[in-house]
Amino acid sequence: MDTKTKAMLLRSNEMAEQLVAWRRKLHKYPELSFQEVETARFVAKSLKEIPGMRVEEGVGYPTAVVGTLSSGSGPTIAIRADIDALPIQEENDHDYRSNNKGVMHACGHDAHTTIGLGVAHLLGESFQNEEIKGTVKFLFQPAEEMANEFGSTGAPYMIQAGALDDVDCTIALHMSPENQLGEVQVHDGYSMANVDVFEAKVYGTGGHGAYPHLGTDPVWMLGPVLQALHGIVARRISPLDPAVISVGSIQSGSASNVIPSELAVKGTIRSYHPDVRKLLHAELEKAFSLVKALDGEYELTITPEDPSLKNDPAVNRLIKATIKDFYPHYTVLETPFGLGGEDFAHMTQVIPGAMFFLGCAVGDDKIRDLHTPHFDIDERVLPVGVSILAESARRFLMEADAR
Repeated sequence: MDTKTKAMLLRSNEMAEQLVAWRRKLHKYPELSFQEVETARFVAKSLKEIPGMRVEEGVGYPTAVVGTLSSGSGPTIAIRADIDALPIQEENDHDYRSNNKGVMHACGHDAHTTIGLGVAHLLGESFQNEEIKGTVKFLFQPAEEMANEFGSTGAPYMIQAGALDDVDCTIALHMSPENQLGEVQVHDGYSMANVDVFEAKVYGTGGHGAYPHLGTDPVWMLGPVLQALHGIVARRISPLDPAVISVGSIQSGSASNVIPSELAVKGTIRSYHPDVRKLLHAELEKAFSLVKALDGEYELTITPEDPSLKNDPAVNRLIKATIKDFYPHYTVLETPFGLGGEDFAHMTQVIPGAMFFLGCAVGDDKIRDLHTPHFDIDERVLPVGVSILAESARRFLMEADAR
């Protein structure tokens, strides 16, 4: 390990106390998707303290913040951190639990934002010392968790505003409470799911519950539809291809003796490969079309949200090399991240990039999974995330500049 690399690791560890303070402040005041006003203000203020940092606010959306460090020439890498929280009531009892009722950083975005700020301050020193040639952009992105009424999360807005126009590569990380501190998931290729939402309505005539033969019943019609729907993955998709269709909501009727005239169904579709995604859509249409044979009608709408996260092997090579050099005792798990969605995938569709999952389990007897009221992290993970992202970015710029 050369002198500059050792200094990067040492300085990351020296930031630990500051990182914990930032993370706890952010955790205490979470904000929902597209509402991250105070969070964005906090991020911008911290970035403006870094000599040489150019700060842009409202890049694609009012709560999006972009910080840029540059030597004036050379390659460009972007480091992305999401900043929004979830509509969950926190049930932890630590003194920095959420002060905002019904809102919680239950997915680790407070840690992601903190790590992003830590990397910005650390690399700011490197630019000041003229140790780096090139440009690093820090993308603090709103609304990773929830799409708006137009079906868009935060990443597409920043992309449309040009945040990636001059970028050669992008990297990001995610907290993983399923893994222990000292475990890192790094996976090439498709690693998280395409996310689609479907909404359907099934129509009959309805009628009196005592005389079902005089009308048509959409609740009865839904029976074979659900059987066909749940059979799609089992019988129409190869067992080698990750895929899921789940129904999350069925709503109909209001009285015990009235057969409703319509019902509404909502659910999610998950897949990795684009061809599987298309097949799932087609098979879902076939499943709902069964109601026509039962004298009913239907409407089906499928709304794409996030594409599948596709990690670039060359970018992952840099990340894995950094982990090996900095933390040789760590375990690198080269496995996919599951069928959850991640809107960072929009960015890796545009330019080469990769996300890794960093083990952060607290290690007590509580279930602290993502999106749960008891979610929490082992805060020792914070300087680890800073060091890996900062050094991976430095190595990318050095290698790209050498070419």
